Order: sequence, then structure tokens, then C-alpha cells
Amino acid sequence: MGRIFGVPVYVAPSWFLVAALITWVFGGQLDRVLPELGNLRYLVSLFFAIAFYASVLVHELAHTVAALRFDLPVRRIQLQFFGGVSEIEKESDTPGREFVLAFVGPLLSLILAGIFYLGMQGVEPGTVPGVLLGGLMISNLIVAVFNLLPGLPLDGGRMLRAVVWKISGKPMTGTAAAAWTGRALAIAVLVGLPLLSYAGGLNDGSNQTSGFNSLTDALLAAILAAIIWTGAGNALRMARLREHLPGLQARTLTRRALPVSSDTPLSEALRRANEAGARALVVVDGHGAPTAVVREAAIVGVPEHRRPWVAVSGLAQDLKPGMKVSVELAGEDLLDTLRATPATEYLVVEPTGEIYGVLSTADVERAFLAAMARPSS
Repeated sequence: MGRIFGVPVYVAPSWFLVAALITWVFGGQLDRVLPELGNLRYLVSLFFAIAFYASVLVHELAHTVAALRFDLPVRRIQLQFFGGVSEIEKESDTPGREFVLAFVGPLLSLILAGIFYLGMQGVEPGTVPGVLLGGLMISNLIVAVFNLLPGLPLDGGRMLRAVVWKISGKPMTGTAAAAWTGRALAIAVLVGLPLLSYAGGLNDGSNQTSGFNSLTDALLAAILAAIIWTGAGNALRMARLREHLPGLQARTLTRRALPVSSDTPLSEALRRANEAGARALVVVDGHGAPTAVVREAAIVGVPEHRRPWVAVSGLAQDLKPGMKVSVELAGEDLLDTLRATPATEYLVVEPTGEIYGVLSTADVERAFLAAMARPSS
């Protein structure tokens, strides 16, 4: 839909479904409050749906501005079925920043609710502006209160994570506490929302529609609970991943490499590598500068009886920009570098430019899976 503060804003296809649902439900409410509107009530309801999601966008912009203020890159803002999400690419480095980053969203929703309340004081009650302002006040209040619930992936869950992180000194402990609280919240929503709806129907005597309303609320509760449960689980998995990422170090994962000239027969190159204890081959020019990396898969594909007649140059991948990486890389920086230039092998060099060895993508993947399999600290 455009960019705000340099961050692209997207509207998911599911938004149109929820916009239609809000238009229909709010239109029914308007028919009871302002019956003289007739079919125009649906146009007013559509305006309300758009204004409500504009409020949600302001909520997400609060997160985005705070993230940019803390030098945290934001991939995009997306409006979707249940509100919106700001996709922040990196985690906060302190619990204080994490708390602020989470709190500004509900704070802006509360401020919007207050602005709409003040606006109601300047219009006649029972009019279209009065009903719209009242609906926007209540909806923003609900958004703020709901997001303050202490469970991931809600903003209140991130605030809880920050508090536990500050007390324990361990971000993973905070994430685990907030994620399991989020799962408990999902169960509470799944069970509690239909029970509240059923009890409310009995109290107001609406027996004729209570069955339909209870079914609708049960479906809504199931969807909402599934979103919260899934979000909490994803947050826990991502935290576990980030906890283990520092163990991925180019220095420890790199294979020792043997430099060879381009016309060296494969059998001879492998013999030399075996004697030197090397597990990779790097093609160098006459001055010893690396020009290519011999692919392991290509070596395996050459039958042993043909290896004396095949030069290593025919099995090598020329070094492209991005295929030469520093031995000092580790964690997310290492993965980001490999993602930027996909390849099967990379040349690893010392800060001085000297050849350190060859990094295989397969070795990184195995180390990553092994790290994820270890229990969290």
C-alpha cells in the first residue's frame, strides 16, 4: 500500500474478509441505533471498518518507530485478519528496550481511545458521527486491553518477557515464561469466551439466538486461541534458535583446504590433500591468489578410475562476490552472509586476506540442527 518511514505496508487478503464481517456486524448494530439510515448503514459500517484498521496501523507504527529508534530494522508492516504485525528483524538487546518496544503499541491505542472519547463530547449522541466515534473509542480500548494480556505473541507477553528477563538475567527464561503464559491464555480464550457468551445469553433472556451466538463465539474463540497458541510456540522456537546461533562459528566449522593450480589432476590433488590432512581444495593462480573452490559434490561424482584424467578446474566454482567470507563471522551474521550469496562452498579468509579454509553449507546445516537439538540453558 506504500511506505511509511521507509517501511512497506501490506494488506493481507484476509483483511477483506474481516472488513466485510465488520461491515455486516456493525451495520446490524446501526440498524437498531439509527434505523433511518436504511441501506446507507453499510456504507457507514465500511467507513468504520477502514477507520478501525487505520487505528491498528497507528498501533503498529508505534512499534515500528520505536524499533527504528533503537536501530532495529523493520521488514514490513502487515494488516491481516486479527489486527496487524510489525515484522522486526532483530531482537532488542536489553530488557528495557524490549519493554518499551512492546508497550508503545497499546499506549497509542489507549491514546486513540481517549481522542475518540474527547471527539464524542463535541457531537450529538445518537448521530452518525457520535456512533462512529463511540465505536472507534471502544474498539481501540479493546485492542489496547487485549494486547496488554501477559502472554506471547501479544504485546503484554513481550512486556512480561522483558520483566522476567530483567529479573533472571536470561532472555530465554523470559521468553519461556511469556510463551507458556500465552499458551495458558489460549486455553482460557478457547474455554472462557463461549462460556461468557452462553452465560450472557441466559441472563438477558435471548434464548432464541443464544445458540447461534454461542456457536459463532465458539468459532471465533477457536480461531483466536489457535493464533495465540501458534504465536507463542513460534516465539519459543525463535528464541531457542537465537540462543544457539552464537555456537555457529565460521572458524570452527571451516574445513582445512589445500591450494592447487587449475591444471592439477583430481587424483593428485586428493593425494596431496590426504597427506596434508585437508578436506577441501582451493584453486589458485600463479601468484597464489584464490580463484575458485572445488565442489565436493563434483568430486564425488567423478569415478575413481577417471580422476587422473580430470583437472580440478573442471570441478571448481569460480569465486563470486559474496563467496569469500571472514573467519570471524558467527551466529546471525554468518547465516545472513550465506543467505545473501547462496552456494555449496565458501572460501574463508583471515582478516589479513590469507586463505583459512573452505566452509561447506552442509556442515553449517548439520551444526545448526545439532545446536537446535541441544536443550536450552
